[in-house]
Amino acid sequence: MKKILFSIVSLIGTTQSIWANVFPNTLFSNNMVLQSEVTVPVWGRADASEEVTVELCGQKVTTIAKEGKWMMQLKPLKSGGPFVMTIKGKNTITLSNVMVGQVWVCSGQSNMERIVGDAINKPLIDNYREELNDATNYPQIRLYRMQNIASDTFVTEINSKWLVCDTNSIKRFSSVAYFFARALTKEIKEPIGLILSAVGGTPAENWTSRAALENNPELNVFVKRYEMSIESYPATLSKFLIQKDSLFAKWRLDSAFAAKNKKIIPIQPRQPISPQKSGRCGGLFNGMIYPMIPFAIKGVIWYQGEANRGEPKQYQTLFPTLINDWRTRWKMGDFPFLFVQLAPFVGCPPEIRESQLLTLNRVRNTGMAVTVDCGDSADIHPTHKRPVGERLALAARAIAYHQNIAYSGPIYKSMRVIGNKIEVTFDHIHSGLSINGDALNDFVIAGVDKKFVPAIAILKGDKVIVTSPEIEYPVAVRMGWRTVPHSNLYNKDGLPASPFRTDVE
Repeated sequence: MKKILFSIVSLIGTTQSIWANVFPNTLFSNNMVLQSEVTVPVWGRADASEEVTVELCGQKVTTIAKEGKWMMQLKPLKSGGPFVMTIKGKNTITLSNVMVGQVWVCSGQSNMERIVGDAINKPLIDNYREELNDATNYPQIRLYRMQNIASDTFVTEINSKWLVCDTNSIKRFSSVAYFFARALTKEIKEPIGLILSAVGGTPAENWTSRAALENNPELNVFVKRYEMSIESYPATLSKFLIQKDSLFAKWRLDSAFAAKNKKIIPIQPRQPISPQKSGRCGGLFNGMIYPMIPFAIKGVIWYQGEANRGEPKQYQTLFPTLINDWRTRWKMGDFPFLFVQLAPFVGCPPEIRESQLLTLNRVRNTGMAVTVDCGDSADIHPTHKRPVGERLALAARAIAYHQNIAYSGPIYKSMRVIGNKIEVTFDHIHSGLSINGDALNDFVIAGVDKKFVPAIAILKGDKVIVTSPEIEYPVAVRMGWRTVPHSNLYNKDGLPASPFRTDVE
């Protein structure tokens, strides 16, 4: 996991007397994108009782700062730009090259964080040089990256700024987010603002507020574990420091042996991290999500789940809780929440993809990009990022912008037993089902004993008929139910079907 900066006290919580002038929150800077067609909050710092005025696109709004803070709201804006925003108090701040368009939060763990440019110790994304060079053609895309901050308390401001998309700025930005924005702006013809808030190796409970975890009996276990880890940390650290020399000596010997015998080098011993610096139990929500609330947004794209693959059943509760938590705190209704179903990898059990599929079915205004054909069985960080972003953009066009397009591959709907066969129906077939290859594969079928055997699956119109000579009375079907799915069911729009099982537990 990347080293995460730690902040116990919000940056805005420092002594108010140092604010001699009016300052906007750092989310408001040159090159920013403001969300169109909604009320736009603008806020910042100033002296107590200082009068603050914001002007933009013919609007002029004034408020009085209270306790060193101010906030006001602009009426809905039309897409376009560039514009100039003026903020006046005792001083005047002018923000230039301001665009009005569509703002998306891009969050998750390492596969969302994965940059377009050269990443240390990771293979390059597909066609990265061409993608970098092409970025200069999209100055209407703007980039804002949250600092990696974990905190036990709410952080209200971070030190970052908006950048115009070009070959240099996109190098250190999320490839999935960039491909999403590039595909989207081509279709909706509006500026796109991307706010990246992602940290590798982080589970969803780190991104969910502590209050939401505490209020759910199933998820309160995270809070209890966290509190116990704080209590035990001093002893854990002391034990490591006592054993440090012997641990490193053993690691050097083991590493030399592994290198000589061409085996995997063991992981180097690491000093235990303070739980309060780890981002656990809402720490990343506090430091990397809360600071951007209530900045007006259109929606969220999310790529995460690898760090929760060990407890997929729990993720069925955790992931919807995260979505509802963010929506409640943003107070912008059930904004679109679009996410990536995990790509094939030997360490990802099928149950974690099922948890994501169940979230799609249970939480309204969500969309899921299926990536069964974008994975690398040996690498949890596949290099095929462009189709991931583009499929998220399809979901955005349909769900957020109400375009009548095919945006998802087939999703299991229902099954019916007909003699010794099972007939399977799907949603999102659009213009019809298709096979990427000569025949359907990766289907299995089971009888009453629930022992699954390889099945014969054939297309029959908009349905799949599944059977096996070994099963006389079938009761359940599964497709792609493995760590590395080999399924090849698509719709005719070229989008793959999600793995599924009819015997959902």
